[in-house]
Amino acid sequence: MFRKESDSVGTLDVPYYAYYGVQSLRGAQNFNISGNLMNKNFIYNITKIKKAAAVSNQKANKLNKSYANAIIMACNEVLEGKFDKEFITDAIQGGAGTTVNMNVNEVIANRATEILGGNLGEYICHPNDHVNMSQSTNDVVPTAGKLTIIDLSNYLLFEIDRLTNALDSKAIEFNDIIKMGRTQLEDAVPIKLGQEFSAYSSAIKRCSRLIKQSLEEIFYVNIGGTAIGTSINTSESYLSYIIDELSTITNYKLKKADNLIDSTQNLDAFVHVSGALKTCAITLSKMCNDFRLMASGPKTGISEIILPAMQNGSSIMPGKVNPVIPEVVSQVAFAVIGNDVTISMAAEGGQLELNAFEPIIFYKIFESLTCLANAVKTLTNNCVLGIKANKIRCSELLNNSVGIVTALCPYIGYKKSAEIAKEALRTNLTIKEVALKHNIMSEEDIDKILDPKLMI
Repeated sequence: MFRKESDSVGTLDVPYYAYYGVQSLRGAQNFNISGNLMNKNFIYNITKIKKAAAVSNQKANKLNKSYANAIIMACNEVLEGKFDKEFITDAIQGGAGTTVNMNVNEVIANRATEILGGNLGEYICHPNDHVNMSQSTNDVVPTAGKLTIIDLSNYLLFEIDRLTNALDSKAIEFNDIIKMGRTQLEDAVPIKLGQEFSAYSSAIKRCSRLIKQSLEEIFYVNIGGTAIGTSINTSESYLSYIIDELSTITNYKLKKADNLIDSTQNLDAFVHVSGALKTCAITLSKMCNDFRLMASGPKTGISEIILPAMQNGSSIMPGKVNPVIPEVVSQVAFAVIGNDVTISMAAEGGQLELNAFEPIIFYKIFESLTCLANAVKTLTNNCVLGIKANKIRCSELLNNSVGIVTALCPYIGYKKSAEIAKEALRTNLTIKEVALKHNIMSEEDIDKILDPKLMI
C-alpha cells in the first residue's frame, strides 16, 4: 500500500505506513552509493537539535505549545530508537546533507501529526514549517556532526586511557628486564623492556592530549546561523535560547561560533580533528610494528616478547600463530590515514558560502573515530594485557650483542672500540672475550664497564 506525496520536483508513491516522506524517498533513490546508512548517533543528534529548536521556538512565541509538545514527544521517541528503520538515507549524499535533514524532519513531522490526531502523510505538523522552523541544513548538519564527533571521541579517549594504563602496568612488570635496544634494526645499546613500554605509553598519552586539543573548536557550533550563516528566518529571541537548550539536551557546554558565516562555510575544525586521529593512528601502528618485530619467530626471529595466541595462523601450516591483533590495528591506521586525505580534500573543495561535501567528511571522520576506538579496545584486551617477556631470549641477545661496545668508548676511544666490535662479529666472540684477548683492561674493570645495568 502506498500514499502519494509531492514536493517541488513532483509526486512519488511513499509506503503507506512509512514515517519518512517524499523528500527522504527521493534522496534514497538518488543516493544509493555506499550501502551504509547515516550514523545512528548522527541521526539522534539531528533529532536533539529539532527538540531544542522546538523548545526555543515555543519560548520565542513562534511555535504554539501543542505543536511544540508534539514535536518534543516525537523527538523523544526517535531518541528511544523507535523509528530507527525509518532513516533510509545513504551516508554519502549530495546536497550538503539536505536529504538526511529532511529525513529526520519528515519522521518527526509524521509522528507529531499522529500525536496531534492526524494521519501519516497529512502533515498537520509540517516537516519544513514546524519541525525545521528557524533552521537550515546549513546549520543543523554541521552542528549535528560536531555533536557526533564529541560522542564518538568520548569512547575513543576512554579506550586510549585503558590502553595507556595497560602499557604502564607492563612497564612496571618489565622494569627489571634488560635487552638490546636497536636503531635502524641494528644493535644499539641496552635498554630496559619496561622503558620501551613506558615510552609507548607516553606516546599514546600525547595522542590523547592532541585529540582533546583538536576537540576544543568542535564545541563552537553554528546552530542559529540558518542559511549561509546569516540567521535568516530566525528571531533574536530564538537565538538567545537555542545554544543553551541544545547544551541542556546534550549535556555538552556548547558555544555559539564567533562568526556564523565563517563557521558555516569553513570546515577546518574537522580537518584538525582528523589530523589528530591520523597522528594517533600512526603512533599506534608504529607501536604495533614494534610488537610484531619483538615477537617475531618464535624460533627464527627476535622473540623478546610473547604475544597472546588469539587464533590459528594458517589453514595449511599447523601450529602457526600470527600477531593478528597488531595487524588489525595497523590496517585501521591505514584506513584512518586514507580517511584523512578524503576529509582534507572535501574541506578544501568547498566553494563560497557553503561546503557541499559535509556528508563524506562526516562519513569518514565517524568511521575513523569508531574503528580507532574499537582497534584500541581489542589491542588492550587481546594483546597488551597478555604480553609476556621472554627473559631468557632478552638476556641471550644482549650478551651476544656487539652493541655494548659503546660503553668502552670513553675508556679506549671510538676507533679501538670499533675494531673490537668488528673482530667480535668476525670471530663470533663476545665483546668481553675480544677485549680480554687484547688486554684492554682487567676483567674486573671490563665487567664493571659492560654491566648493562650501569649503562641504563
